[in-house]
Amino acid sequence: MKKRILTGDRPTYDSFHLGNYIGSLKNRVKLQLEYEMFIPLVDLHALTTHFDRTDQLKKNIRGLMLGYLSVGLDPEKVTFFVQSKVPEVLELAYFLSVLTPRPLIARQPALKEKLDQGSEDTVGLFYYPVLMAADILLPKANLVPVGKDQKAHVEYARDIAIKFNNLYGDVFPIPEPLIGEVPTLPGTDGQAKMGKSLGNAIFLTDSADEVGKKVMSMYTDPTRIRATDPGHVEGNPVFIYLDAFASESDKLQTTNYKLLYSKGQVGDIEVKKYLVQVLNNFLDPIRKKRAEYENRPELVDRILKEGTEKARIKAQKTLAEVKKAMKLDYF
Repeated sequence: MKKRILTGDRPTYDSFHLGNYIGSLKNRVKLQLEYEMFIPLVDLHALTTHFDRTDQLKKNIRGLMLGYLSVGLDPEKVTFFVQSKVPEVLELAYFLSVLTPRPLIARQPALKEKLDQGSEDTVGLFYYPVLMAADILLPKANLVPVGKDQKAHVEYARDIAIKFNNLYGDVFPIPEPLIGEVPTLPGTDGQAKMGKSLGNAIFLTDSADEVGKKVMSMYTDPTRIRATDPGHVEGNPVFIYLDAFASESDKLQTTNYKLLYSKGQVGDIEVKKYLVQVLNNFLDPIRKKRAEYENRPELVDRILKEGTEKARIKAQKTLAEVKKAMKLDYF
């Protein structure tokens, strides 16, 4: 039997940029072939920092789904579901919360980060790791793909599952973090990481013209004054992008541009124009697939509805097992 993976995102309309694709989505498309995959659209988690923007959630959920489908995540292989439409997650989260020492989650590294970013210090934000543990344990996920910086969240779920199983019997598999070498893509401004809020991202929803404008204003080699100056390829965002997105047929040309650039025999503008071409060749099939799904909203709704129904059946079964183990199945 295939092992089960759970991995999800908060809903935002322009959900993904090139960095998200390299760091996460590309791997998910591969993993869906090897594992049974559950992907919740975690609107309840979105409320922990954006409780004043509930009017945007419906639009953002649709945008997130379009993002998933456009990159090749397949509803025949993946169970997509809306977190808040599976209320069992909240019920399980309560049962898990009574087993979770408050000082333990008070030490969560993400809490200080969110507060430093201006989030209000609410009970919901504090409670975030317990709700995430419920997300993981309800479908009985075996694996949770995360970056090294998010490993702590899976460890909370592991600790809670172990404590539950020791007290009440083996209900939950103990989830493992699936940590790969998650590559990061620098921003167009040369910062170490591309980010939605940093204004340095190229989105999968950007038009060909928008991609062109962003690439032509990209940071390259600050030591290079003239096109005839030898340039640095290593650490240069333009060449990092080319390495990440050039197709097999483009790799020879990319190698040639690296050689010419390092010798001062090609200018930044010419290499950037080539990168625009490479990125638009990569994005065109994604744009096409997104447009197809945008024109079939009833299909997107059906995928979400059917996935949510499937996830809820699984959730109800798990919750019944939880209540039986805790001797809460009174009648």
